[in-house]
Amino acid sequence: MTATRKLAVVVKGWPRLSETFIAQELVALEEAGLDFDIWSLRHPTDAKTHPLHDRLKAQVHYLPEYLRDEPRRVAQAVGGAPSLPGFDAAADIYRKDVERDDTPNRRRRWGQACVMAHELTQDVGGLYAHFLHTPSSVARYAAILRGVPWSFSAHAKDIWTSPEWELREKLHPETHGATFGATCTGFGAKHLQGLADSPARVDLVYHGLDLGRFPAPPDRAPRAVDAPYRIMSVGRLVEKKGYDRLLEALALLPETLDWHFTHIGGGALDDMMRAHAARLGLDARITWRGACDQPEVIAAMRENDLFVLPSRIAADGDRDGLPNVLMEAASQKLPILSTPVSAIPEFIDDGTHGMLREDDPATLARGIAEMADGSGMDRKMADAAYERLTAHFTMSPGIAHLHTRLTAMLDDAR
Repeated sequence: MTATRKLAVVVKGWPRLSETFIAQELVALEEAGLDFDIWSLRHPTDAKTHPLHDRLKAQVHYLPEYLRDEPRRVAQAVGGAPSLPGFDAAADIYRKDVERDDTPNRRRRWGQACVMAHELTQDVGGLYAHFLHTPSSVARYAAILRGVPWSFSAHAKDIWTSPEWELREKLHPETHGATFGATCTGFGAKHLQGLADSPARVDLVYHGLDLGRFPAPPDRAPRAVDAPYRIMSVGRLVEKKGYDRLLEALALLPETLDWHFTHIGGGALDDMMRAHAARLGLDARITWRGACDQPEVIAAMRENDLFVLPSRIAADGDRDGLPNVLMEAASQKLPILSTPVSAIPEFIDDGTHGMLREDDPATLARGIAEMADGSGMDRKMADAAYERLTAHFTMSPGIAHLHTRLTAMLDDAR
């Protein structure tokens, strides 16, 4: 019997601290026996990595991040593209795409796809892209050029900020769309299924957590009377995370509540958020830790009293899916306050597994004060969130499903 052919996985960048859910999935798929290489559109920029990155054995190839940086490599690939079996079909699709989106980014996608198609080994039987926007465009062009199937995993921004015409064409077979797609929220799955030729083309696959990577939750002693109420959050400092409104909420907390806030993560709005906190007079009560690795994040979760993630919909439509940090907080029985945005209610029922509040500062401030009232309500919800996590949001079922789907795609290509 002929062995299953190899997979090529396309990612935005490798490794990336903000995308450990991708690393978790790829490590698990590799350990389940799937053979693949990684093709990254960008070089790494994070100073730190996650322990998961060290576990992955797959070879990593870096495509030209900017075509001008590797002119000989790009020229050889583009010059050789007409000899590839799917060149005419790929070139026609690219031409139509450029007519609707004539941008440097679009031309870069085509150039990267030509390089990838030129350099793929003959044993590659299919492509799998993480994110439905740029990585899937590169995967789609390269797959058509080589005459192999492709698939994708969609998450958040890639769903909500991509033009509808492009999503539809990536979800229909007559326009060389994906064999199948997976997305990590019911909210996103329903939207994409409505754009596809058939709902069966898009699967709901929660990321889930590999609980073997996390310590058992700590025994949380009651907060000492003279101890500050310790609030924390983990997330990139970008608009959709809502940290400007959280800072304004912190400024509205009652004077009788002694509190301290710790933020973990970097992001484009780092300087702006620090300046905003200073204007609000909060400097002495905030610790900005920047990017931290996973052990540091978990250690902080074990030391704090409340996890807050004030997610919202950004002006360009970008929004969270189901942030993994909420499940990570639940794994340590850290009480959660978040917002009813996107797929967050798929994990947290308000009042049962945590508290969901609208993201205006006054409402957030009232929510924080309620969680800190000492009634024990927060601990009961944290216990319920942990039970929900362990019963319905572990990693193994999703990995088994993806392994089956990807293996079937490769077998069909053989």
